[in-house]
Amino acid sequence: MIIKRLEEIEEETAIEIAKYMLASMITAPKTRGINDLNVSMVFGDDLKKLSDKMRSLSKNGDKNFIRDAKGVDDALVVVLIGVKEARYAGLDCGACGLDCNGLVDNRRKGKDFYGPICAFKLIDMGIAIGSAVKIASMFNIDNRIMYRVGVAALQLGQIEGDIALGIPLTIKGKNPFFDR
Repeated sequence: MIIKRLEEIEEETAIEIAKYMLASMITAPKTRGINDLNVSMVFGDDLKKLSDKMRSLSKNGDKNFIRDAKGVDDALVVVLIGVKEARYAGLDCGACGLDCNGLVDNRRKGKDFYGPICAFKLIDMGIAIGSAVKIASMFNIDNRIMYRVGVAALQLGQIEGDIALGIPLTIKGKNPFFDR
């Protein structure tokens, strides 16, 4: 008989759930049925690179990068999602403040991300994130959606896009991503 304690398989378990989360994000409903999302996951030694990058970004004045880096230190895996560069739904709705051609023509680097970004692509991202954290919740995996994780992951090339967010995952008796 083989008996394994959770400590022996917790990283493997979190990675397996992250795979389901990636699938859930890609299969989530999208505007006009077009997927303009990039998804990936970071684990192992790359988690340290991510948290180190977040700490270095705190030197720009946002000390919350340090707080969130501690969350990445507690994570077994981080799920990433980004909107591909300068994509738009083609609806010319004006929700971004421009028409679709103007959205592409006015693309510029902001403090952390590129923009403007099509409102419908951001809605797609939100729906996909909701689908992903639903999967984590179904398996009682501790998680939290984090803005600063996405900033650092983009700068490290761990994900591509104009904007990205990260979702660290872990398995603890108390969710370390809350009551920080």
